[in-house]
This record gives sequence, C-alpha cells and structure tokens, in this order.
Amino acid sequence: MTTASFTAAGFARGARRSLALALGLAPFGLIVGVLAAGKGLSLAEIGLMSGLVFAGASQILALDIWAHPAPVLAVSFAAFAVNLRMALMGPALTPWLERLSGWRLWGNLFLLVDHGFALAIAEGRKGERDGGFLFGAGFALWCAWLACSLAGHLLGATLHPPRGHPLFFAALAAFISLLVPLWRGRHDALPWLAAAIVALPVAHFAPRGAWHVVAAALAGGLVGAFRERQRARS
Repeated sequence: MTTASFTAAGFARGARRSLALALGLAPFGLIVGVLAAGKGLSLAEIGLMSGLVFAGASQILALDIWAHPAPVLAVSFAAFAVNLRMALMGPALTPWLERLSGWRLWGNLFLLVDHGFALAIAEGRKGERDGGFLFGAGFALWCAWLACSLAGHLLGATLHPPRGHPLFFAALAAFISLLVPLWRGRHDALPWLAAAIVALPVAHFAPRGAWHVVAAALAGGLVGAFRERQRARS
C-alpha cells in the first residue's frame, strides 16, 4: 500500500484537477449569494458564511428559512441532518488522512466537500495518496465557492428581486437536483416515501424553522437502514 504524504506538487495537481469541478459549484454559489442579498445579509456577512461554513446545501437551507430573529436551533438541526453524509466520507478517506496531523489533517477535513471527495476517490483508485492533492482540490473549490457567493450577492443587490420572485425557487430546485443522482431505482421508493409522509404534516403543524427537514431525514434514514439490514440478512 502506498504511504500517505503531503507535498506541494500534490497540492498543485489537486488544484488543477478541481478546476472543472469548480465550474459546477458556480451556479450554487451564485444562488447562495442572491438568497443572502434577498435576506438582508451584507457582502461581508455572506463572505464570512461561505468562508467558514463552506457547505452549499446547508447554506441554501439556512437562507431559505432565515428570519429575524434567526431560528438558530432549527437551522442547526437541519444542517446536521443534511451533512450526516460527511460522517461516511471521513472513513473512506483514511488512506489519505491516516498519516497526516495538525493543520494538514484538520485543513483537509475543513475543505472536504462532495466534489473533492468524488475526485479523491477516483484518483485513489489510480494509486494517488498524497494528502496535498486532497488539500489542493479542496482549497481551489473553497476559493471558487467564496468568489461565486460574493458575485451572487452583488448580483442580487443589483437586481433587487422582489419577495416571491421565481429566482428564489432556486433553493428548492438546487435540492431537487441533488436528489436526482441519488435515486437508485424502485427499492429506494419506500425511504423517500416515508420521508415525504413525515415531512408534510410536520411542515403543516410547525411551519417555522426546518423541523420538517430534520423529521424527514430521520424517517427516511431509519427506513432505509432497516431495508439495508433486511437485504444484508437475506
């Protein structure tokens, strides 16, 4: 097995390889910026949010339910539910991270997103184990995300779309687009149906916040885990 390392050459390779993926982040970053401008956040505030959070789905979700005062607890739980998938990414990247420490390890974990994870898995199958590659890819994606969200804020502040403008449907459209590639066939229907059945009444009786997102994630996850356990036994 190739020993994990962290080199400047790996950093440069990762940054170059992620440039095409950065283009895929651009629409989501613009959406986040426009939503932030519509919710009254300043350019500095959305810059801090994108720079520190660096999680498109969570940011879109938070901005979609943003209010004054902000529903911090509901947003936190919803973001936790949306980002549970990250708990599975870390173990999968053990060959890259097991020999790293300090800022190299924590920097890689901070910069980890779906695009960088997918790139690392593809490169890992070719024998790549340079932690610098993973860091370079994540850093380039982080820079692109920050730039696009700031550009989106400037765009939103210039256009001033009114409340209810079709542009704000982009948040829901973004989540739908994330779901499409996750569909694996009819055997996925039951967990998805369970999530919908739970989400609808929760959204009706608790319209403020994102409790319906949390409830749907838990319901769908539990049903999916039960189905997978049954399939493993058979």
